[in-house]
Amino acid sequence: MPALLCLLASCGSAYRHLQGTEENAECLAPFRPRFDTTVLYNTQVDVLQHHFSGLLLFKPMENGSMRVVFLTETGVKFFDFEFGENGSFTKHYVLPKMDKKAVVKTLRKDFEMILMRQPHAGGTALTDGQYRYTAFPLRKGRIYYITGMDCKELVRVENGGRRPVAEVFMKDYKNGLPDSILVQHKKVKFNISSQRVYQ
Repeated sequence: MPALLCLLASCGSAYRHLQGTEENAECLAPFRPRFDTTVLYNTQVDVLQHHFSGLLLFKPMENGSMRVVFLTETGVKFFDFEFGENGSFTKHYVLPKMDKKAVVKTLRKDFEMILMRQPHAGGTALTDGQYRYTAFPLRKGRIYYITGMDCKELVRVENGGRRPVAEVFMKDYKNGLPDSILVQHKKVKFNISSQRVYQ
């Protein structure tokens, strides 16, 4: 019987214990990366048995969109995506061996979590008593931006349904930008690790 209860408990949502808390629309504002100019990150990407390394480029466009390009140091592109201010997404290029629907969809969600383009006033504020979770709905699941209760630290970002599917860690902010970005997926080997390049 205890084993059955344990099995049933493990099937529940990892977020079921969260309680509503007071809304604070400004809580996430300091953590939204401010890519005012082109910014580069040294980046390693591991997708299943493939390993890629190069430079990840965030380039703000005049129309308000953001280009996210991953390329080798010699200029060969792995992918080139554009994220519009209105939530639109354009795949300009993906290396053929990476150009799988599931890979592109996963990369899109990962960079949407990093860019934090959700309208922050539309988030739902929740807490587990230790951390504050600001949740935004997805077609399936939610994105959770998890901060300290005082909103002074971004602990992590989660894409989750019943359980976390992916986690993003953005650390050591300087002038509105994180020095390091780490994306880890829970169900499949798909990780992105980036360190900012100072020019």
